Amino acid sequence: MNGRFGNRENQGPSGKAERRLKEAQGIVDISEERFWGNTKEESLDEKPRFADFPEDGELIITMVEALKRPKFRYRIHFGSYPIEVHEDVMIKYRMIKGAAFAKSDLEEIIAADERQRSYGDALLYLSRKPRTTYEIALRLGEKGWSEDTIGDVIRRLTQEGLVDDAAYAQEWARQRVGSRGKGKLWVRHELRQKGIAKPLIEEALGEVSEEDEYDSAFQLGLKKWNSTKGEFMERKRKTGAFLMRRGYSGGLVSKVVRELGRQEGQENAEDWEEE
Repeated sequence: MNGRFGNRENQGPSGKAERRLKEAQGIVDISEERFWGNTKEESLDEKPRFADFPEDGELIITMVEALKRPKFRYRIHFGSYPIEVHEDVMIKYRMIKGAAFAKSDLEEIIAADERQRSYGDALLYLSRKPRTTYEIALRLGEKGWSEDTIGDVIRRLTQEGLVDDAAYAQEWARQRVGSRGKGKLWVRHELRQKGIAKPLIEEALGEVSEEDEYDSAFQLGLKKWNSTKGEFMERKRKTGAFLMRRGYSGGLVSKVVRELGRQEGQENAEDWEEE
């Protein structure tokens, strides 16, 4: 490992001249910023060169090189044939100097590394806030990972309890109805957009009691009622339309508006009707 980490005083060329010489020899330090890239095509990974690996015989690891960037990545050299893998993959397959692998072994290792990298992308996405399996799959697809790899990652996340669509739906419904002033119709639409299965949506909405949804609608309606100017019928019309737009059912809105009218001393007023 004298090339990158050796004593510079013992090296001939230096600076730009040394870099040009190394590039001419096919040796590139990927820790240099100019070689970073957001796409897998721009990185110096194993895919473009793997087809050139010898088909027969054993491939012996001649050097294991820790990369500065990205972290936890290693370049494994089989003579003049390099691949890059995540630290966890390197440890799992005991990729140490002198170890021998067939090309078919390396195909398995490369697939494992893809799963590990996509798993890392999923964890980063989850670190910001909880996600559904659909949202994670969509994100990984945008990153360019294959359907098979995405499926493996989703299964792993599910087994580890890091994603749970049923729990997500229940918590989402509880919060949106209880503290965000949204009706069940609105919440059902939101959960559909997040890719939650219909049975899980209905189960989650069933956990929200009619009383909780009524209280949510009434508090929201009361604020709208008190902030609306005009005659009684105009206030009732605007308040009812507002609650409907928030995803509350027509029956629930009528019940809320009727109670608001009763508190105004209008017990005999006509019920609110959806326009």
